[in-house]
Amino acid sequence: MVHGRGVSAPSTILVIDSGLGGLTVLREIVAACPAASVVYVADDAFFPYGHHAEAEIVARVVPLVGDLIAAHAPDLVVIACNTMSVSVMAPLRAAYGVPFVGTVPAIKPACAASTTKRVSVLGTKATVAREYTQTLIRDHAQACTVTLVGSPNLASLAEAQFAGGSVSDDDILQEIAPCFVPSIDGSALRTDAVVLACTHYPLLLDRLVRLAPWPVAWIDPAPAIARRVANLLGPQQDTGAEPGASIFFTSGRKHPQAALLDRFFGGRVPA
Repeated sequence: MVHGRGVSAPSTILVIDSGLGGLTVLREIVAACPAASVVYVADDAFFPYGHHAEAEIVARVVPLVGDLIAAHAPDLVVIACNTMSVSVMAPLRAAYGVPFVGTVPAIKPACAASTTKRVSVLGTKATVAREYTQTLIRDHAQACTVTLVGSPNLASLAEAQFAGGSVSDDDILQEIAPCFVPSIDGSALRTDAVVLACTHYPLLLDRLVRLAPWPVAWIDPAPAIARRVANLLGPQQDTGAEPGASIFFTSGRKHPQAALLDRFFGGRVPA
């Protein structure tokens, strides 16, 4: 049960993503809620979500989450995937009584922080095409010009690199180049903020920074999601026991090598 005040017994958090991108959210949740038990589920059997229609995602995710809720009895569910969140949050909340925290493009903080008022949203093709994303722009862009960039391959490149594969600079640059819109008149009014609207993309953050044609603020929503989760769960009682953490793949494949996770988390590693 989620407790808004007082101190509660340690909670169970279910985190679901299409693959390993949600680890960027999980890392922040583990830091913000160290006493909680966490179950991370990668729906890699349906990856990449950005290639699926909205109706297909709804038909896939709603029953899958129901099965996971029945199996793990979480106190709270985090949808650590932008494409999933902008497609299925309403049906999930209608179907199940468990609190949900979604991941949506951080357009509001990006536009609020932009000096040049030129912001790009880098997401999957599905995320940038959704009406939910358009509504966020209408509601929160303020005076900003927002460029939507639907990347067909960046999530797959992030998965490949995280698993130890070789990913070329050229392949990454091809995906991010449309985000960088120069000024028309040679002034400083060019893109100064890029919203990372896919949880996979922060896996490549060091390379994104290095390959950018000019410096920009890269807006990652993971810390804000973790703060929201911690706020909803309330203070957690420290029982002294090591909190549980586990990773599952819907394809049945083995979880990533411990060395990869250890380097990524720098401490408590999901088993």
